[in-house]
Amino acid sequence: MRHNKKKGLKLGTDAAHTRAMKKSLAKALFENDRIKTTETRAKALRGYVEPIITWAKKGDLHSRRLAIAKLGDKNLVAELFDKAAQGMWADRNGGYTRIMKLGPRKGDNAPMVIIEIVSEPVVKKAPKAAPAKKAEAPKKVEKAEEEAPVEVEETVEAEATEEKAAE
Repeated sequence: MRHNKKKGLKLGTDAAHTRAMKKSLAKALFENDRIKTTETRAKALRGYVEPIITWAKKGDLHSRRLAIAKLGDKNLVAELFDKAAQGMWADRNGGYTRIMKLGPRKGDNAPMVIIEIVSEPVVKKAPKAAPAKKAEAPKKVEKAEEEAPVEVEETVEAEATEEKAAE
């Protein structure tokens, strides 16, 4: 049965060691802005770090206390909240971390990645305009072209009949 078990990846250790590992990786990530680790640990860390950054964006006392409880370092939390107050993630609604794959580790062939905190502003895409109807425009042009030569021929014939009448 699954009574009172935490969700998330176990990472091959017991629950206490998994918590300690995530806490240590999160501290290293916030101090260095990027770390190199295995892919599984990075994916587990992403779910641990993103709520902390969201709390930093809120900036209230309760969020600060939650972050201190999660990280265990008041100075690091103060630095993180200062970054958020400066508007580092103001226009971003989640997705504060990026995982870039490096390839397998030489010793045990474990997939290695770099996980980093995203600091670039969000690029908002312009809304797509409805494409112009190109199929209808050429058809109308063709009809106009067909009518135009007929009118030219009629005017040429009319001029010819006028010349004959004048003679």
